Amino acid sequence: MPFDPREVKQRLRGLTPLTRRMIIMLAAAVVVLVLIFGFEAFRSAMISQAMKAFANPPQTISTTVATAQEWQPQLSAVGSLRAVNGADLSVEVDGIVDQVHFHSGDDVAAGTVLLTLRDADDVAHLRALQASADLAAINDTRDQKQLKVNAISKAQVDTDAATLRNAEAQVAQQQAVVDKKMLRAPFAGHLGIRAVDVGQYLAAGTTIVTLQALDPIYLDFTLPQQALAQIRNGQTIAATVDTFPGETFAGTITAINPKVDPATRNVQVRATLANPGHKLLPGMYAKVVIDVGSAQRYVTLPQTAITYNPYGDTVYLVENQGKDAQGHPLLVAHQTFVTTGSTRGDQIAVLKGIKAGDVVVSAGQMKLRNGAHLIVNNSVEPTDNPNPHPQDE
Repeated sequence: MPFDPREVKQRLRGLTPLTRRMIIMLAAAVVVLVLIFGFEAFRSAMISQAMKAFANPPQTISTTVATAQEWQPQLSAVGSLRAVNGADLSVEVDGIVDQVHFHSGDDVAAGTVLLTLRDADDVAHLRALQASADLAAINDTRDQKQLKVNAISKAQVDTDAATLRNAEAQVAQQQAVVDKKMLRAPFAGHLGIRAVDVGQYLAAGTTIVTLQALDPIYLDFTLPQQALAQIRNGQTIAATVDTFPGETFAGTITAINPKVDPATRNVQVRATLANPGHKLLPGMYAKVVIDVGSAQRYVTLPQTAITYNPYGDTVYLVENQGKDAQGHPLLVAHQTFVTTGSTRGDQIAVLKGIKAGDVVVSAGQMKLRNGAHLIVNNSVEPTDNPNPHPQDE
């Protein structure tokens, strides 16, 4: 039925004033309710739109692909080089330097005379004692001849024999004093820098020069007690020193200490290295690598890809969930737990949790959560070198 305003007016005129007021109030109430509910719906729509605007935007990260690599199990350590024989040479007695018989940096044989102190007084005293010993020897020889014909008493023979032995002992004692005025090389080796000059007064024990036997040379290092089952005498080691980057020095383990240090639970190991060119010097430190066991094949990642937590180690996998509304790839982060193994340079072995070919977040994972949208930027990638070396910038 069509709406007729005149008919409505006629009906309203037929109503009592009270009824007309009630109808007007009800209509006003309906209008107010419609406005209230409409405003609430509008506000909810605005809040929802604002919340969507505050949602996490896509996070920029770098990625790497997990690869399977041959991995040679190794033990590594840092050790110190020391000479097979090494000593700072000095004399046992005081005196003034008379002659120096070597030059700094010489290679000398065992027993070579290196230095002598002034010994004129001691040598003169030695000669006097030697003369007394010679006379005592003559008397003893004469006594033995006379005793055969009973021309001398046995007591006199014994006295002269004792006098001879005493004289010989004094000669030996004085000879030892003279010998102490002369410094000889106790073993073959390479001399260092001379620290004294002719005419200088030396107190007993003053260092004159260092003597080091450099070929072969020892390398001492320590390993944790868990490594004892993996090492043995005769095992090959490889050593490197920063002085000669890129050069490796081969050696063999020659001794394993039969005692573990109770403070550190480490055991001392000694290797012997050939050093014909004298490149390695006592006191240098060296990095040691020992191959143990057979090569294994592991899935590896850069160490930066691992997030370490008290409840377990995790990585973020990159999942491709198609395309977004603009046609761009829709990449999403998925967190997963992994079991890690040993490390090698910048790399770490992953025993469980991922497989070769998985795309893993290698940097930027600290700002991620499960389901976060991703933007990949691999213009700068973390290092993934199994044998990194320091580089000068």
